[in-house]
Amino acid sequence: MVAHRLLPSRILLCSRVKTTPHTRLKPLKTLSTSPESETTSSSSDPYLVDKLCFSLNQANNNNNSATAASLRNHLIRLNPLSVVEVLYRCRDDLTLAQRFIQQLSLHLPNFKHTSFSLSAIIHILVRSGRLSDAQSCLLRMIRRSGVSRAEVVSSLVSTYSNCASNDSVFDLLIRTYVQARKLREAHEAFTLLRSKGYTVSIDACNALLGSLVRLGWVELAWGVYHDISPSGINVYTLNIMVNALCKDGQMDKVGSFLSQVQEKMGVYPDIVTYNTLISAYSSKGFMEEAFELMDAMPSKGFSPGVYTYNTVINGLCKHRRYERAKEVFAEMLESGLSPDSTTYRSLLMEACKKGDAVEVEEIFSDMRCRDVVPDLVCFSSVMSLFARSGDLDKALVFFDFVKDAGLVPDNVIYTVLIQGYCKKGMISEAMDLRNEMLRRGCCMDVVAYNTILHGLCKRKMLGDADKLFREMTERGLFPDSYTLTILIDGHCKLGNLQNAMELFKKMKEKRIRLDVVTYNTLLDGFGKVGDIDTAKEIWTDMVSREILPTPVSYSIMVNALCSKGHLPEAFRVWDEMMSKGVKPTVMICNSMIKGYCRSGNASDGESFLDKLVSEGFVPDIITYNTLIYGYVREENMSRAFGLVKKMEEEKQGGGLLVPDVFTYNSILHGFCRQNQMKEAEAVLRKMIERGVNPDKSTYTALINGFVSQDNLTEAFRFHDEMLQRGFSPDDQF
Repeated sequence: MVAHRLLPSRILLCSRVKTTPHTRLKPLKTLSTSPESETTSSSSDPYLVDKLCFSLNQANNNNNSATAASLRNHLIRLNPLSVVEVLYRCRDDLTLAQRFIQQLSLHLPNFKHTSFSLSAIIHILVRSGRLSDAQSCLLRMIRRSGVSRAEVVSSLVSTYSNCASNDSVFDLLIRTYVQARKLREAHEAFTLLRSKGYTVSIDACNALLGSLVRLGWVELAWGVYHDISPSGINVYTLNIMVNALCKDGQMDKVGSFLSQVQEKMGVYPDIVTYNTLISAYSSKGFMEEAFELMDAMPSKGFSPGVYTYNTVINGLCKHRRYERAKEVFAEMLESGLSPDSTTYRSLLMEACKKGDAVEVEEIFSDMRCRDVVPDLVCFSSVMSLFARSGDLDKALVFFDFVKDAGLVPDNVIYTVLIQGYCKKGMISEAMDLRNEMLRRGCCMDVVAYNTILHGLCKRKMLGDADKLFREMTERGLFPDSYTLTILIDGHCKLGNLQNAMELFKKMKEKRIRLDVVTYNTLLDGFGKVGDIDTAKEIWTDMVSREILPTPVSYSIMVNALCSKGHLPEAFRVWDEMMSKGVKPTVMICNSMIKGYCRSGNASDGESFLDKLVSEGFVPDIITYNTLIYGYVREENMSRAFGLVKKMEEEKQGGGLLVPDVFTYNSILHGFCRQNQMKEAEAVLRKMIERGVNPDKSTYTALINGFVSQDNLTEAFRFHDEMLQRGFSPDDQF
């Protein structure tokens, strides 16, 4: 198929220009330029120009001192307009033009070239086929400060005729703007050229269109397309605009666009068109449409290639249709095509997401059989799968595969393994790997440091964590909120609340983004030690920064207040939470019930629970155990035992809650403290009948109960039974 072009005869013009074996135009690299137009200078002196050109020719043939002196005398009298006139005279002789520029730079080092003299030089270079030098000169001109696109275009147009140039100079201008990623300037230059009646080749237009679409400036691209389409387009233009429609989410218009282009311009889709559409449909999950196009390709004379299959397989994997992706993969093999690393990457990544280690190993084995080398992305995904699942040995096997394949492990690969070691508590091995990473010249990033810091804090190695943190900052890495939250959490868990607050203050001083996780960590730390006042200050600071509390925030605060018996304040937090539409979690509800019980109001706690249940709340075992323990503390055994029976009855009726060892121990302890040992033994028998094994606490309560009644026979009987069950008794009872 012959593609239409805007000016077919002009496209071949550059190829007809013979490149002469001249040396490169070195002085262009040191041209001094001025944004001022030469119209502000005095007019050109034609006699001076004649004399100078004569001297240049003489110097070219006879380089003696008299000629050189004459040439210098003429040069120092030049103004910008005269320079342009001389260049016009040199348009057919690149060597002469080169000599002129060299002499100008030598004798007038402070001379500033204008846009017009630069444009003349560009035209001469283009005429001589020196496109690379011409583009360098164009770049110099368009990057000058104070020079507008209008001036650039105007100077090229003004010098065009006198230099007997050709339109390929305008193609070069558009391409130069595009390659310099100055797309707005390229579009403006294109518009100015069209307004002045000059044309740009379809190839240069395609370069502009393609870049505009890639950047997402689809509207501008359509403006260019509508401007050039009357003169004819080619299949590359068609594919670019099909991509524009797909990128703009207008795939429903592709059909009418293709019909119009075929009927009016005689341009037909090629395999790239089909692949573009199949890729677009696949990426959006419209797989039926993608398959329909794929099936239609043979009737149009095209065969689906590796790229076609890769886009479909990737689309299926991306939209969780892994089994269908494997079927398409099998079809690909049957068609005689060889899958590449991209094909396998899609399958591997999805298998990793599914956590299917067996499938991953099978895919990897198939890759090795076909001599397809996975890339680092594939390796990191596979290693991460095994490291996360705890199979670090398997991850290390794949690490060896990375080296065997001749690939250089990057920081992602090392970080995956470091995470694996830290997860297993193997901090020493993680640090060794980190040292290897540095020896190989692989820089640790914030993620790698955070991984080790998390491992150290989890192992309560805060000294080492602080040392590593200092190293991180000394290396010029800027810690993020997660870094400092890890350290704050570590110090809070060890009770180093002063250190935690210092880190928190450092975050605020360094203007590191504070998030709700950081605040929750501090709230939890101070709440657990009962420092309610500091917890309130942290809460107030969080709210003042417009960081919204989460259900976790409310849970921590309610639990802290209830644990200290500050029930009224806990209710104020509860009411605030409900007013903001935050749905209470089981943990928050349990904290409120615990607050009632610790205040000696277990019955109010039960009423509170009944109200929640009527509103759809589903209690858990901790909810009931908290109430039961509260009644036991109040020595209200009938209510406590009543709740146990309620749980047992609900279980028989299909309920999910089952009394556990803590439930029965609470009742049993209550009976023992009240010297109701028969009832306590009855609870023991019931829990065994229900399949709940007594623990050390069960037997300790029974032994202490019988000892308090001086019934040492029964005490020793339970002591022996305790030993038979493998529990070690206290030294004294």
